[in-house]
Amino acid sequence: MCKPRAWLVTEVVFSINICSIVKPGGLGKPENLRSLLALPARTVAPAETNSSSRSRGDPPRSLAEVPQGFAAPPPPGWREAVAAAVGALQAGGLVAVPTDTVYGVACLAQDSGAVRSIYSLKGRNGRKPLAICLGDVDRLYRYCQVNVPDELLRDLLPGPVTLVLKRSEELNKDLNPFTSLVGVRIPNHPFIRELARACSGPLALTSANVSCQASTLTVSEFQDLWPQLSLIIDGGPIGDVQSPECRLGSTVVDLSVSGKFTIIRPGCALTPTVEILRQKYGLIPESS
Repeated sequence: MCKPRAWLVTEVVFSINICSIVKPGGLGKPENLRSLLALPARTVAPAETNSSSRSRGDPPRSLAEVPQGFAAPPPPGWREAVAAAVGALQAGGLVAVPTDTVYGVACLAQDSGAVRSIYSLKGRNGRKPLAICLGDVDRLYRYCQVNVPDELLRDLLPGPVTLVLKRSEELNKDLNPFTSLVGVRIPNHPFIRELARACSGPLALTSANVSCQASTLTVSEFQDLWPQLSLIIDGGPIGDVQSPECRLGSTVVDLSVSGKFTIIRPGCALTPTVEILRQKYGLIPESS
């Protein structure tokens, strides 16, 4: 089982001569700028959020019921790291970030050139869609057509779940132009949520690995991608690096059809997600 871990509180360190981060677009000489970040928020492992921890007959619990954040002001350097990431994204760059499941690579979803860069970075099939990432549920309504109760959204988000909904006209038409749907992530992780809030539009988010290879739980595991990244936010290991369960990624569920749901990828939070959808909201499962 993927056990929760406690984040250590340390400063965000810049100008560490560990890896060279290429400027956006690959122009100019590499910069030795890297955010080494240890986050003071307790991670709740998705595999631990299941029915075994509650009494029989209790209603399904919200996946978002254990928030991640700061009980005190963020550690020194936190805001500088967010600002550096925002600057890299606005310049069209790709930024590696920790999430509540695995490490991800983000860019601005409304930037068509940056979206193409993510596909190139991963060697990703052009017909395989990218999810968008937001900081809060309230912003979801701008980019999606929602046909489920707001309470359902807040039971699952923020959390280790990707909700697939009908997209709105607000989204970049170059993002997944082959489908009328879009996956939405709001990770239960303070850094990426604050980063998403600081950006004017949604992030495009995918796992930090070459397509068809294993998801990554430390920054060193995707070292081959470093030269093509503008910035790396190092949040330390995410879960148990020896556990395959910790590399499953988010549970992906299609909610685009009223009254029904389809599991597209089981991921790491399948059981609690299905419990909430079926028992609490009465949605009917369909086969994918």
